[in-house]
Amino acid sequence: MNSDFHYYATYCAAILAGYNHRDSLDIAYSNCFVDMCTKTMLSRIKAPLAAATTQLNLELMDANTDIVGLQDITRIWASFHFLPKDLYAEPAAKHCSKRYKNKYRLICGTNSELLGHTVRLAKNKSLQAMGIAMHVLCDTWAHTYFAGTPSLVINSPYNRFYEIMPDGTERKITFRHSASQPDNLDNSIYTSSLGTSSENSIMNLGHGRAGHLPDYSFIKYRYLTAWGNYEETVKDNPHDYRYAFCQMLYALKYLRGVYDEFELNRYEFEAIADIEDEIDAIINKRQLSSAEDWRALGEKLSGEKVEEFDREKYIAEYSNADEKQKDGTFLGKFIIGALAQKSMVTNKIYSSGNKLAGYSIDYKKKGFHGIRAYRKLVKEGEHE
Repeated sequence: MNSDFHYYATYCAAILAGYNHRDSLDIAYSNCFVDMCTKTMLSRIKAPLAAATTQLNLELMDANTDIVGLQDITRIWASFHFLPKDLYAEPAAKHCSKRYKNKYRLICGTNSELLGHTVRLAKNKSLQAMGIAMHVLCDTWAHTYFAGTPSLVINSPYNRFYEIMPDGTERKITFRHSASQPDNLDNSIYTSSLGTSSENSIMNLGHGRAGHLPDYSFIKYRYLTAWGNYEETVKDNPHDYRYAFCQMLYALKYLRGVYDEFELNRYEFEAIADIEDEIDAIINKRQLSSAEDWRALGEKLSGEKVEEFDREKYIAEYSNADEKQKDGTFLGKFIIGALAQKSMVTNKIYSSGNKLAGYSIDYKKKGFHGIRAYRKLVKEGEHE
């Protein structure tokens, strides 16, 4: 998903879930910051690099694609952007390699056991942890059918994409590889990563070969998946984004204490009854960014001004805090939430017998209480 949904739509959901303006902004900021928290940024503020929740294109271009490098990439993208649907799934092909099966089991999907763990992990934690969980939840809807590990076989769909227009007609989608040009919505021309025959190329990470199609709420399209025996798949983003919003609203109510349990496949459709036409209009509007529309709705709901997202907003607070105070800063709380989420997902993958995300220390079991404790545990883990 794009920042318009991760920030402004999340703010709307938080307000509807009963959070005040300030808390709603913090949850929304944390959701959006998942797409900003890179090793480059963490290095600049002298924070733990393991807390990275995404990677810059330049970082990916420089990344090694040996076993260790691929594990590092997978830990980030599977934990925060492509949460696996079923770690024990069986591929349709009866005779396939263990390597293929492990990658197949990392394919993202909605309403997974891991999603339940993700949302419950944020219960009674910081607003930052809640925002991280909402980012992961939303991306399960946008990134369904793709995996957070480089793979030609899994992530490089056959180049037969057709956009299904609102009137039912279809238009062939053309991909180009010039990132400097915006997507051309009028002619269904979209930017995607370069094609390559290398199984582990970072060009085949996530939905890079499908460009930004999964990130636009308005689009409905069909294509052939490599992992699905080249059977046609239809992706209906307007439907999925509506469900994502209503599931996020339900999850935020659970985290606020309205519900005692978090259940999968549950949505707060009734809670948006009075504004569902406005929400559907935003989701279905054909535009590169829905930020201003979501922002206007958020301000209508709260009666407050919703400030623009500023990735530098909390950098100085963290950088200027002494070591004992860093955990209590906005970014300190975000870092703790990120480390907990990454540890949980990586351990679940590892425990399933899948080594693609490597080995991860279970910080929760070892008494992880903050950034200083994390650094101590990493040193311990180097000898395990």
